[in-house]
Amino acid sequence: MFRRVLLLAVLALVAGLGVFWFVTIPAVVSAEALPAYTPNVANGETVFNAGGCASCHGVAGEPRTMLGGGLAIPSPFGTFYAPNISPHKQNGIGNWTEANFVTAMKHGTSPGGEHYYPAFPYGSYQHATTQDIRDLFAYIKTLPPLSGRIRPHNVSFPFNIRRLVGGWKFLFLDNKPFTPDPKQSAAWNRGAYLVNGLGHCAECHSPRNFLGGIVAPQRFAGGPNPEGEGWVPNITQKGLKDWSEKDIAYFLKTGELPSGDSAGGSMVRVIKNTALLSDEDRAAMAAYLKSLPAVDGPARPKKT
Repeated sequence: MFRRVLLLAVLALVAGLGVFWFVTIPAVVSAEALPAYTPNVANGETVFNAGGCASCHGVAGEPRTMLGGGLAIPSPFGTFYAPNISPHKQNGIGNWTEANFVTAMKHGTSPGGEHYYPAFPYGSYQHATTQDIRDLFAYIKTLPPLSGRIRPHNVSFPFNIRRLVGGWKFLFLDNKPFTPDPKQSAAWNRGAYLVNGLGHCAECHSPRNFLGGIVAPQRFAGGPNPEGEGWVPNITQKGLKDWSEKDIAYFLKTGELPSGDSAGGSMVRVIKNTALLSDEDRAAMAAYLKSLPAVDGPARPKKT
């Protein structure tokens, strides 16, 4: 009897490991899946600004197009370091193919076939169009190549097992492209695309569960700063009910709040990107954000 139970347990374990191995296979976009296309470098620059690439990958104290990386990104799972994404062939992404880049942005998979940690916000970038991603790659290739390798992530066991990230993706990625809402205006849909995709606003402005996944019912409702310090504001109508669309668009351009105060923390870096978008794109983002229904976020700890 004991042998039979042990055999069944072993078989169940093997089956479970097989299922886990299958669902955590890193997804890859093949070169054949990308039809012939002439990139729009000007649009690539817009995507670069909307995506906030310089916020994490820019070198401190240097022009924002110097993408040597190095920014430390604290989290409950360890500290991640933004990599060099300049066109340097050895230390950056200069040897990447276009398919490598689309794969990284859409699926969070490295050219070597490993899962990237979701500190790289591919959970939002997955909703960007392939055309925009290809344009971004073309734009980055026009920027200065920078030498220098970034230090490895400081992540302890078991989070340093990359294959486990495949399980995280299985739970929290939907791999769905952005779909415009035909009931809404073109401006609203553009704003929804920028906020949910390239702008990855929910990555910081949403609470997360113990596995690091966004708590879907409280999306955009603010919460503890994922980097460990402070509190990220609620940007649903619970937090922005007194803001007009013009207030939001002006904030995205200048960092100035309706109260006269200014943005602080990591939002300062974000404003440096959104300030470079067109007035139309900022207005579109404002229209979408103003339409979000009021949602209560997690309770903020009382000051002691």
